[in-house]
Order: sequence, then structure tokens, then C-alpha cells
Amino acid sequence: QVQLVESGGGLVQAGGALRLSCAASESIFRFLGMGWYRQAPGKQRELVASIPTAGITNYADSVKGRFTISRDNAKNTVYLQMNSLNPEDTAVYYCNADRVRRGARETYWGQGTQVTVSS
Repeated sequence: QVQLVESGGGLVQAGGALRLSCAASESIFRFLGMGWYRQAPGKQRELVASIPTAGITNYADSVKGRFTISRDNAKNTVYLQMNSLNPEDTAVYYCNADRVRRGARETYWGQGTQVTVSS
């Protein structure tokens, strides 16, 4: 069972920055890709950014130019650098990983980390 552990959330003022980390319990080379999702109160979970093992990164329009997703393969960790935060970025942020195992696609989620941006 893959474990994803997020960290780095917290309370920040508008215009500030945070860096989220997601540490995987096994080599992230085994995944098709990893991503960050977020869910605000009363809203559906949405994709924020994704980074495939092979391919280009992808961002939600609302975070383009402000957020950057990256990976450190040696540490089995994916990061989300969030700059110029605004109150609309307040949400629980979840790390996600996908892989194919024995012909079946498997999706894993972390426990989530709260990001709160005050105005």
C-alpha cells in the first residue's frame, strides 16, 4: 500500500507564499504521475497541478504563473510552491499518485493539508 504524506500547509496572509511537500513511501518512478488537488468548503475537489513521470506539467488556469509543481526523485517527494496566494486559494490540499499495477490503474491520496489565506 502506497503512503503519501503531505506537509507544509498553514495560515498565510494574502500575497504570501507556502511550499507543500508530498513524500511517497516508494519510488515515485513507479507512478504514472503525481499531482496536487484541493477542496474548498462546499466545493468539489479540483486539480491544481500535475507532473507526469514522463511528460509536461499541467496547471489549473487559476494558479498558472503563481504555483509551481516539481519533483525530487531521489527523495521520492513532490512539491508545490505557491506564491502570490489569495483567499480563494484557501482549501485542503491533497497529494495524488497514479500507477498501473497488474494491469489495473491504482490511485492513491494523502491525508490532506490545510492552507488558509487571510485577506
